[in-house]
Amino acid sequence: MSALLLLTPLSMGWAQRPTGSTQNALAGSWVFGAKGCANCHAINGVGKTVGPDLGRGELRSYSDLAAAFWNHYPRMAARMREQGIQPPRIGSDDMGDLIAFLTSVNYFDPPGNAERGKTSFARKQCVRCHQFGGAGGVVGPDLDQLKQVGSPIDIAAALWNHGPAMSQAMTARGISRPSFTAAELVDLLAYLRAATPGLADRPLQLFPGRPDSGRRWFWEKGCAGCHSIRGQGGGHAPDLALRERPLSLFQFAATLWNKLPAMLQVMRSQGIAVPQLDAGQMADLVAYLSDVQYFRPPGNAAAGRAVIETRGCLGCHSLDRRGASTGGDLAKARGLDSPAAVSAAMWNHGRLAPTTAAGLARWPRLTAPEVTDIATYFVSRGATR
Repeated sequence: MSALLLLTPLSMGWAQRPTGSTQNALAGSWVFGAKGCANCHAINGVGKTVGPDLGRGELRSYSDLAAAFWNHYPRMAARMREQGIQPPRIGSDDMGDLIAFLTSVNYFDPPGNAERGKTSFARKQCVRCHQFGGAGGVVGPDLDQLKQVGSPIDIAAALWNHGPAMSQAMTARGISRPSFTAAELVDLLAYLRAATPGLADRPLQLFPGRPDSGRRWFWEKGCAGCHSIRGQGGGHAPDLALRERPLSLFQFAATLWNKLPAMLQVMRSQGIAVPQLDAGQMADLVAYLSDVQYFRPPGNAAAGRAVIETRGCLGCHSLDRRGASTGGDLAKARGLDSPAAVSAAMWNHGRLAPTTAAGLARWPRLTAPEVTDIATYFVSRGATR
């Protein structure tokens, strides 16, 4: 999957980026090529090796990505200029698609272990209902094609949509309903991906989707009948905006599966029909939940302001009439309404990075929590309006 998404736009010489109703990996692969990322970075072993392979590594978050853009930009820019490449400007839409592409090639996922996945596949008796490698049951869908739709978003949608029927089928056959940890799902997917050929020929609907559409699905699909968002909605289940610890996408998928029996019981008692969610709707719902902090650690606006005031930002920018004026007033920043927009802003600001040794020594390094706090500060000041 990753090789096709990376190389197809380059080899066919597409003049325009693919478009769609939601940010997607195919468009992001175009951004990856058109903006020059492929001149330095490989994806899962395919491509140049000047910079790190962006398909391999530890689990990352949006804030990790924005912090990496900021911290490594001076060095990246210097290498690009050595190759005669002008560091590109990236808009928030392109950044969203680029992030979706990185999502599709495991940038944000922990590396799975195919051998452990094979063990889980047998131990959890998946083969009794599912076909895989030409063998197994025919009660559930054929898993030979999972490599084509194996993003966390697709898995979450499938586990939610087919969960009730799967539970009934397992009960009828005397199979104990297994639970999954996020790590087990990652390993299981690694096993199924490694053992199945084939590439998807359909557009990928991947995180992030559209938060505004996700908010509509949250209400129209009945989620608000049980869950609330900052006190608005039902009171039968946890408020999804008040999590102390964020979830990864695979943790989200595992949670949907593990808690499904209890959720079904509550929905039946409330007369709520189990809604169906396609991959695009699930992507939108995930984007909305991300927007209300479900997938992100809560930021602190006061801490974000403190970072701006103490890390040298006021040497160029002003803030509430304090500091320099050459870089504009940060209190008037607008458009930072999503993680993708924050990542784009961090990247584009890095184009102004100094090139001298003295200037580079003064370039502040930011941690992912600091980036989260900065973004929270901008949102609290009305940067979304």
